[in-house]
Amino acid sequence: MKIASIDIGTNAIKSKTFKTTPISIEFLDGKRSPFRLGSDVYNHGFLNNKVLDKLVRILNKYQKDFEKNNIKMYEIVATSAFRDTQNSEDARRYVENKIEHPIRIISGLEEAKLIKLHPKAQSKKQKVFVDVGGGSTEIYINKDDQYVIQSFQLGAVRGMHGQNNPDEWTRLKKWLKKQSKIEEMIGLGGNIRSFFKIYEVGKMTTKDFIQNTFELEKLTINEKMKNHHLAIDKADVIDDALKIYLEILKILEVKNIKSTKWGVSDSIAVKIYHELYSKKISITRN
Repeated sequence: MKIASIDIGTNAIKSKTFKTTPISIEFLDGKRSPFRLGSDVYNHGFLNNKVLDKLVRILNKYQKDFEKNNIKMYEIVATSAFRDTQNSEDARRYVENKIEHPIRIISGLEEAKLIKLHPKAQSKKQKVFVDVGGGSTEIYINKDDQYVIQSFQLGAVRGMHGQNNPDEWTRLKKWLKKQSKIEEMIGLGGNIRSFFKIYEVGKMTTKDFIQNTFELEKLTINEKMKNHHLAIDKADVIDDALKIYLEILKILEVKNIKSTKWGVSDSIAVKIYHELYSKKISITRN
């Protein structure tokens, strides 16, 4: 059976499809539609019907792809932008009625907890998983058979609009200082993937990460696009995203950083899989 998931994010809409059997789930295809809902939320405080209608058109396109590929089981979730907009419930109902499918607005803590479904999240070696999105940052730390999670209203698009509140930075720092030191960080999210792609590596030391971040920050948005082939919706927010990663790795005294293709939509798909089969699975995904 094929299943799918859609993540309505702050900077883009992402869809992923998977092939499942009773003992495995395999990634098939992924699509991304640049659509910065966060800008409307941070500039105006709410999502107007014009913006929501554009969202409907994107979701309808994904739904047609699902129908074409005989995908009947899928879930749509919305994250930070829908959490923060003043008309959150009205906006959700408006879009739901148009697409005739439920949308679930998930909390930041649920976002963080979903990271547990990453294949390496159950490793005995302690790691910190950090997902810096457009509007929020989620952290998952595995500790033997236990884990610690937290969510912060600090994000790349939010930062670009000057909305990363100093009090939230303070809350992040206080929380991190309560945690033990961790050698390895795994970064989730499009910005850190783009950052690693620039340097064509799968792993960086903290020293290299800091130096590369410093070099990238010196470039203008146009230079980032021209020199490193970054899309405009990455080039204008990547500095704000990397600033958050830097703060976390410094306080936790991280030694090495890796990037992963895993995201909210992957975790949602695995959750659907568990609900379908309720058995131990094999995840074939980097």
